[in-house]
Amino acid sequence: MDMNPVLAAGEARRARRGGALLTGPIARRAALDALRKLDPRHLVRNPVIFVTEIVSILVTILAARAAVLAEPWLFQAGIALWLWLTVLFATFAEAVAEGRGRAQADSLRRARSEARAKVLVRPDDRAIWSPRDATELRPGEHVLVEAGDLIPSDGEVVAGVASVNEAAVTGESAPVIRESGGDRSAVTGGTLVVSDWLVVRITAAPGSTFLDRMISLVEGASRQKTPNEIALDILLAGMTIIFLIAVATLVGLASWNGQPPSVAVLAALLVTLIPTTIGGLLSAIGIAGMDRLVRFNVLATSGRAVEAAGDVDVLLLDKTGTITLGNRQAAAFAPLPGVSERELAEAAVLSSLADETPEGRSILAFAQERHGVAVPALPGDARVVPFTAQTRISGLDLGGASYRKGAVDSLAKALGAELPAALRDAVDRIARQGSTPLAVAKDGRLLGAIELKDIVKTGMRARFDALRAMGIRTVMVTGDNRLTAAAIAAEAGVDDFIAEATPEDKLAYIRKAQAEGRLVAMAGDGTNDAPALAQADVGLAMQTGTQAAREAGNMVDLDSDPTKLIEVVEIGKQLLITRGALTTFSIANDVAKYFAILPAIFVASYPELGALNVMGLASPESAILSAVIFNALIIVALVPLALRGVRYVPVGAAALLRRNLLLYGVGGVLAPFVGIKLIDLLLVLLGIA
Repeated sequence: MDMNPVLAAGEARRARRGGALLTGPIARRAALDALRKLDPRHLVRNPVIFVTEIVSILVTILAARAAVLAEPWLFQAGIALWLWLTVLFATFAEAVAEGRGRAQADSLRRARSEARAKVLVRPDDRAIWSPRDATELRPGEHVLVEAGDLIPSDGEVVAGVASVNEAAVTGESAPVIRESGGDRSAVTGGTLVVSDWLVVRITAAPGSTFLDRMISLVEGASRQKTPNEIALDILLAGMTIIFLIAVATLVGLASWNGQPPSVAVLAALLVTLIPTTIGGLLSAIGIAGMDRLVRFNVLATSGRAVEAAGDVDVLLLDKTGTITLGNRQAAAFAPLPGVSERELAEAAVLSSLADETPEGRSILAFAQERHGVAVPALPGDARVVPFTAQTRISGLDLGGASYRKGAVDSLAKALGAELPAALRDAVDRIARQGSTPLAVAKDGRLLGAIELKDIVKTGMRARFDALRAMGIRTVMVTGDNRLTAAAIAAEAGVDDFIAEATPEDKLAYIRKAQAEGRLVAMAGDGTNDAPALAQADVGLAMQTGTQAAREAGNMVDLDSDPTKLIEVVEIGKQLLITRGALTTFSIANDVAKYFAILPAIFVASYPELGALNVMGLASPESAILSAVIFNALIIVALVPLALRGVRYVPVGAAALLRRNLLLYGVGGVLAPFVGIKLIDLLLVLLGIA
């Protein structure tokens, strides 16, 4: 093992969540990578920057030829220099985005273990095993891991229960329980067994473990262009071809007048008119989108998943633990006529003494706080009646008396008693409020009900209102009955709910929404969630969930927080907004450049075009050089925005379009007027033009 997994995890988490856009090591490495990316074989995938490089080579050759022939060459050399810098700044933007991911990958590699595995000769016999390197394990083999051992590879627990420190993956040092037969049976290679033992069936081939895939994703090695990126690439390539043809026709037009512009001037015109700004930043925007998810402790298997998150318009959210706190709390006692509230509270306390669940502890705390009922220690002579899924009743027998609590119908049936009308009314009232009723009995006599309230998380209504403003429909999924589900849905402010939900119900709802042309996102962690996660356009699987769930989803949340699905959607939308905003800015830039370049080229032949020199630029050479310099520097200026993303505001599509057109459209037109004029003044001041 390279280093302590807990220390390595802390470093990994700091790398993932670090806020610095550009550190010294990243900048130095990005500078070298930017030079390597000048290889035409790499740039050919970016048509705008590839054309810019070809033009740069041509102008460089012409400048060198002029110098050799003792002809004026400084102007051409200046144009060539800034064209090369335009290409270099574009590759640097991509290299910085990749470098941030590579820094995270390096820290994860240090967290990866080179463990030895105890391979079982027979899966059912823990006593007989043979040692082997973790890199030699194959899917289907069974390994034994005991306290102090590192889990050698990804797998599924088939026997045992143990406490596992998953800091190497999640960055959190608090151990979690892993056991066979449930939704928490998946284990990850490189994590540490803290107590007890597990038998793990290996599910990942060497080099394909979760940590390997995580490293590959964060350093961008497996990133593929998304459909929207490909479509934008095609648009940019088309615009480049159109401007190339337009510039070529200017040669004939100017030649007819007897004063054809030089190749260097035409090259400057072409490069300043094609959308080099968005062409240079497009790749960095896509890489940074996945990087933001990783820093949020979410791994996306592809850029397509991140992009789909930005287009989602239906969001399926589990009620328990996502919309509500999950641990129901005692909120009220509803005694039957003839029974005092204190008597009911005392019976509820005694029936809950052995109940170690959060609900049971809340009953004790509520009775003590509301009625001052003392909570004694569990007597040694008490006979505990544990809760089971079959009986749905728990309690204890003490001093010749019996105390029971449980589901209302189950407890009435066990007592052989008819449910009193007053109790049924109380149960209906509790259910209409979105709470869960528990009946309480002493010595076979029903005393009343306890209201267990599922608390809606603070701020959920506001978040759902924001999602609604974005045009996203929220759907709550719960196993509760329709009455309880409707009450919780109304309190939380969701648009719809699925009550008494089964895996088939979730899958059917997703398919129906997709058939209507909607994109659906959902979160899940169990094997029964796998079909719906696979069907959803964005499936967020919990790291603590089963292997089936993690493989079915196209995102994995390392913190296992289902509410994070809302933030994932917001990050996806931020990616799309950033790409759209910078594309708008880039194209708007060209409008101002017309007023700098075109009059400078043709003013000698057509003096009337001097009226278009609204910026009052000093000379044609200064105008052309200023436009080329601005064209290069604006890429550098926008790199931080491309990496951080445009600030996301939850508004509708129409409002967002108006905001982008005003800020990035109008701003994109005005910025070059100011920038080119300032550069022109600086060139004149320095005596260059």
